[in-house]
Formats: sequence, C-alpha cells, structure tokens
Amino acid sequence: MPRSGPRLGIFGGTFDPPHVGHLAAAVNARHDLGLDRVLLVVANVPWQKVGERPVSAAGARLELVRLAVGDVEGVEASDLEIRRGGESYTADTVAELLDEDPSRDLFVIVGSDAAEGLPTWERVEEVRARATVVVVDRPGGSWGPPPGWEVRRVEVPRLEISSTDLRQRVVDGRPLDYLVPAPVVSGIERLGLYREPR
Repeated sequence: MPRSGPRLGIFGGTFDPPHVGHLAAAVNARHDLGLDRVLLVVANVPWQKVGERPVSAAGARLELVRLAVGDVEGVEASDLEIRRGGESYTADTVAELLDEDPSRDLFVIVGSDAAEGLPTWERVEEVRARATVVVVDRPGGSWGPPPGWEVRRVEVPRLEISSTDLRQRVVDGRPLDYLVPAPVVSGIERLGLYREPR
C-alpha cells in the first residue's frame, strides 16, 4: 500500500566489491521510480552466502560502498544491517525503516539474478506486504515473477560485471579500471582485499 512520505529505495547486497553495475541499477531505479533516495545496504552476514565462500569483513565492504557512491546524487551507503548485527534479512531492514518513519514508501531493489531467489527469502511475505519489489533487468530480460507476485521493473544497460570476476582479477593482477569506481580501486589496494584466491 503506497504511503505519503519519502520514497526510499533499499538496494541490499554483499557488495564484495561494489561495481558500476550496482551504481547503474541504483541511479536508474531512482530515476525511473522517482525515489528520493536509494540506500545501498551492506549486509552484515549475508545468510545466502554463509558457507558458500569467504566474505570480506562487513566494515571493509561498507568502506568500499561509501567510496563507490561518493557524491552520486540521491544514493547513499547504509550500515543499518551492520549496526543491527547477526544475519541480514531484508524483512528486518524493511521493518526497521518503517519503525523509524511509518510514512516511508519503500522499494526493495533486486537484480534479475537475485530475483530468482525471492521466494526463498526469510519472511518474504512481510517484504511484499510492506514494500514494492523492484526488479532491475537488462532490456529484453526474460525473468518473470512467480505467480501472484506484483513487481515493478527497471531496465538498465547490459553490463556483464560480477563481483566474483572482480575478485579474481585482483588475484590475477588484472585491471579493475572502469569496472569499479576509481576510489574503490584505491580502497581495495589500501585494504589489501582479494589478494588470495577464494
């Protein structure tokens, strides 16, 4: 149910590391949906990745997201899930943001790859009831919502960039230029991230 207050996008993720695809999704969602702000919410413990692969420390990932958003208008890094601690669930984030300001109109932004897993999310019905689900996809993308789901779609240019590949590029000594914002390249070097194979 739409609310009368600020229109706020929630774009959660591991961001290990953040890249230009994340920023393209955030700025296009903000523009297409007329959002006041989009929060890049850094997961504290990304429950879907636990045991799948090592994840960089939450504080380091938050620092990279802050470097990535820089002065991008209307896009902000959020440490909400890190401050809350434990495993990160979108349902808890939606609840916390509405507890702070019940008038907020919330939009949960996910990429089409993550959207395929939406039915497996913890308390996903709470998310659907309290926020608009937004799927970011490339033009002509074929992802379709599960039966009975209502989602908004935002198209972005096709950008074949993955955090997995970016981490491997650091291991291999290949450049990250133009795949992640320049401040993030410097931050990865300064923090000594992704030097060992995972």
